[in-house]
Amino acid sequence: MFSYSSSLALIHGTLDFPVFLPDATFGQVRAVDSADLAGVGIQAVVMNIFHLMQRPGSSTVQALGGLHRMSAWQRPIITDSGGFQAYSLIRQNPRFGRMNEHGITYQPDGSPRKYQLTPEKSVQLQLAYGTDVAICLDDCTHVDAPRSEQEISVERTISWAKRGRAEFERIILQKKLAADKIPLLFAVIQGGGEFDLRKRCAESLLEMGFDGYGFGGWPLDSQGALLTEILEYTRSLVPPEFPLHALGIGHPQNVLTGYHLGYGLFDCAMPTRDARHGRLYSFGSPQSDRDRLKGDWLRYLYINDERHIKSSRPVEEDCDCPICRHYSIGYLHHIFKLNDSLYLRLASLHNLRFMTRLTDLLRQSIL
Repeated sequence: MFSYSSSLALIHGTLDFPVFLPDATFGQVRAVDSADLAGVGIQAVVMNIFHLMQRPGSSTVQALGGLHRMSAWQRPIITDSGGFQAYSLIRQNPRFGRMNEHGITYQPDGSPRKYQLTPEKSVQLQLAYGTDVAICLDDCTHVDAPRSEQEISVERTISWAKRGRAEFERIILQKKLAADKIPLLFAVIQGGGEFDLRKRCAESLLEMGFDGYGFGGWPLDSQGALLTEILEYTRSLVPPEFPLHALGIGHPQNVLTGYHLGYGLFDCAMPTRDARHGRLYSFGSPQSDRDRLKGDWLRYLYINDERHIKSSRPVEEDCDCPICRHYSIGYLHHIFKLNDSLYLRLASLHNLRFMTRLTDLLRQSIL
């Protein structure tokens, strides 16, 4: 197994790898609060500059004291730069905006206002919001995009990272921040499925010097399979002392795979989205913890299934989340059918606790 740093010291605490970060896109993880997150072992969350600059808006975030105070979350926050969201919005539907060497201009559907996001502005906003880890703006692509598009993405990502780093250094110098109050700065490695482009991007970013790096681009192929070979190659390009963030990767099986490839950070909306839609995670029933992640270790329970109506069992006997300690599958089925907000909260906490139990097992080197 790949050997790399086991932790990352940040302004608001130290992350122990591997770590799963739920997406708190607009400053919140849907249906749960900060105490809920801490209660199920969440170490940090990811928030998104692309969305926060629109809602509630930069002046509001700052008026409310920055992201930590606004969300009552005093553990680390990583802010995403907006590159992936620009890919989702613009590359898939050009009528919403455009991208060029200067940055991104976009107008969300139904919005009367146009927004501009440059490498400099992305860093400015992240630092103004009080992030623990800022991520340089990048030009995201899908692995199936043609090589010509991947080449543009890599050159643009390198250029934007250089500009983002220069702006970061300017702001830090201007603010005269103490060493323990300076956030970290990550850059994102693009290149799609082109190994030589991944290498060019990684080498250029390493030469500039960042605190950590992210795997950029859509991480799945057209069949939904994890891009294992590309992930492994990208990790091999980055010295082990640098943490690597598997951006957008959060399916439990993919977290397990990514960890063994050398990735320390994972984030995704999938576990909470699955929970809200009635898909709950559980481990199999091994004889010991040593076998918990072997064989058919990941199981799903679909709470909408009519066979659960009268079930008095918890979702998982060994789980210590609020659902499994206090509520039956039958009750969860009942409140799911009622479309009650209590279901959304409890189910989200169960799946989040599953993810922290998964990373706990990996961290303890039980495999």
